[in-house]
Amino acid sequence: MKAGQGIVWGDEMRLGLLGRVCKVWAPRGVAVAQTVQIGWKYIYVAVALDPRTGRLWWAWQKNMKGEEMARIWRDWAQEPGIDGWVWDGAGGHTGKEMQAVDAPRVVQPPYAPELNPVERFFRELRRAVEGRVYPDLQAKQDALEPILEAWQADPKRVRQLCGWRWIREALKALPADSQVIQS
Repeated sequence: MKAGQGIVWGDEMRLGLLGRVCKVWAPRGVAVAQTVQIGWKYIYVAVALDPRTGRLWWAWQKNMKGEEMARIWRDWAQEPGIDGWVWDGAGGHTGKEMQAVDAPRVVQPPYAPELNPVERFFRELRRAVEGRVYPDLQAKQDALEPILEAWQADPKRVRQLCGWRWIREALKALPADSQVIQS
């Protein structure tokens, strides 16, 4: 990877019917009762974002299996704004199907969400859809789609949330040519 290329951070978020209790504002001393949905159906939303430009790509995926992930990332590797990506070392990201996707990548530790700006983006998505009961998984998916589209239409907002200084500085410090840096 070199300076000026479109380098994105990516990850997947599970969206399901197993509800979560969320923090809410309430008067002091008032017990808050929340309805929690319990269901074992899931779908995943894959997200790639460029912290420098605020561009955002997203797609639904049925599961976390390698062939499903490779299908999405193979398409994204053809996008003009994506020249390489950074993500965690989760099992699905390192399988043979994903290794066959032709794009440079940097693998971060799998249990270090603080290094991945997409995790911060996921917190905003969860805040928007969790804490409500949905009749089915499709309804929850339908509730999330306009939120994703609104973020996608507002690169400045994505950049403000995910364009961390250390990332901008690291991308700026990349060599201008494709020389290999060895330690």
